[in-house]
Amino acid sequence: MKRVLTGNQAIAQGFYEAGGLVAASYPGSPTVEIMETLKGYKGIYAEFSTNEKVALEVAIGGSLYGARSMASMKHVGVNIAADPLLTFTQTQINGGFVLVTGDDPGMASSQNEQDNRIIGKFANMGIFYPGSSQEAKDYMKIALDLSERFHTPMMLNITSRVCHSRGLVEIEERVEHKPGGFKRDQEKYCMLPPYTFKAQYFMKERIKKLEEYAYHAPFNILEEVEGSDTLIVTSGLMYYNLKELNLPISIYKLGMVYPISTKRMKELAEKYEKIVVIEEMMPFIENEIKLMGIDCTGKEYFSFTGEIHTEDIEEALYKMGIIENRRYSAVEAVETVSRPPMFCAGCPHRPVFDILKKLNVTVIGDIGCYSMAVLPAFKAAHVSLSMGATLGVTKGMNKAMRLNEDKKPIVSVIGDGTFFHSGLPGFVNLLHQLDEEDNMTFIVLDNRTTAMTGGQHNASSGRFNREDDMDIDIKEVLKTFGIENVKEVDQFKYRETREAIRAATKEKGISVIITTRPCSLKYKIKEPHYYVDPNVCIGCRTCVKLNCPPIRMAKYDGIEDLKSFIDPDKCVGCSVCAQTCPVGAIKRSE
Repeated sequence: MKRVLTGNQAIAQGFYEAGGLVAASYPGSPTVEIMETLKGYKGIYAEFSTNEKVALEVAIGGSLYGARSMASMKHVGVNIAADPLLTFTQTQINGGFVLVTGDDPGMASSQNEQDNRIIGKFANMGIFYPGSSQEAKDYMKIALDLSERFHTPMMLNITSRVCHSRGLVEIEERVEHKPGGFKRDQEKYCMLPPYTFKAQYFMKERIKKLEEYAYHAPFNILEEVEGSDTLIVTSGLMYYNLKELNLPISIYKLGMVYPISTKRMKELAEKYEKIVVIEEMMPFIENEIKLMGIDCTGKEYFSFTGEIHTEDIEEALYKMGIIENRRYSAVEAVETVSRPPMFCAGCPHRPVFDILKKLNVTVIGDIGCYSMAVLPAFKAAHVSLSMGATLGVTKGMNKAMRLNEDKKPIVSVIGDGTFFHSGLPGFVNLLHQLDEEDNMTFIVLDNRTTAMTGGQHNASSGRFNREDDMDIDIKEVLKTFGIENVKEVDQFKYRETREAIRAATKEKGISVIITTRPCSLKYKIKEPHYYVDPNVCIGCRTCVKLNCPPIRMAKYDGIEDLKSFIDPDKCVGCSVCAQTCPVGAIKRSE
């Protein structure tokens, strides 16, 4: 039987078919759908953990017991999980273990474009690199098998386009793998000297054995064309983009991109005059081949950033002199109106950033839906780096300002999901060497969900949704830390929220404001819509500047000037526009 699956769904299917038992993740595009899918399978424990480090550790625990286990996360999530990862990879694996990491060439939904194949090598893991949904499923199963065979953690590195693209996948029955249980062995599982010295040699030896296996491995496919003097080495989606050109050129397609068989590559180098490597982002495969002493080319003809498409491959091969004609031409960019992403109708973050913009304060942002406050037309957040960074950055900037006798306040924003992900240590650290002249305001945007990645739960979701099993009170947590000045506000009470934020920025010390409105999209919140009385509206565009999707300027019959208009089908009745209208032209429907 075959089904059409995304790459993410196929990975989940492969884990199920291979007898996987324990899976954990932290939601982050492009890999969110893997865990969402696994939650629908019986016989598997699957969870969205508090952060990527915890998710990895949950999967490690399953593996130590002998259960086939996996952790999945976006590429930057591996940075959070790196501490346990780079120690765990020294151990001898019990149950098969795979780390799935979703890279994002072109940064469709990410703050950077790191190439996690490099991290995989750094961590001494074998790395699979699928280019289709079928390969995503197959490679997951193979990776679990090889993990147990060579006692090594494996990485399945997948890119955004493969995660979300759909393809036909062969569906097979699940094969159960009963865990063998945890057998106490300090030499294997306690990574302290003197055990770690021996583990280093074991880790080196198993990579060598994996490289020897790669020589004849069926997932590394050689497609030779008689008369071709050029060999193209590629992997993943690049193979399929290349195949669209239908060129009479030999191809060596790598299913496992690390380790690469030195013996096989040296044999191929003797047969071909020219070796070309086609890969996105970093020249990882190219560098591996060059380290073998084999001359090859590649990245000098391709961009180091963004995705590589079929027309890019054709253009590069033309410049190399490998092909004489081109069928594709780069599509010329057509200038269009910029449409940056924006907050949803009724988003509880909108009034907060409208207030902050009007207060004209420096705002240190973080990662979540509220990251969009950086973009036009708000431009109300001025720093955005990584999960939980807002707390340390705010403290460091505040201390530098105090030393420079700069007394201006700083406002920091952080979401509830990020608060539990990596915000707690930062809040604790604020209390260290707190000065009476410090002036820091922290706004916790508690919308009761991890909204940016599709509405997964977090530790405070149960305070609104009874289906969630955690209902931690953020205010009580902060008070337990010793932070006393904590206020909760309903940000849809616009004036009260504005005064609370303005007052907090004038107070010395640490001030925390928790905004309490839940995500309107996640919880399908809709009140009677609002409308504009065009006879009262003065066309000042104050409501339009809120950037709420239902609001625009429009022409009314019998009225010469444009007046604001609210689309009743899109409005969810949050009332913020009505509260900001200076003349009371916006009214609630019956």
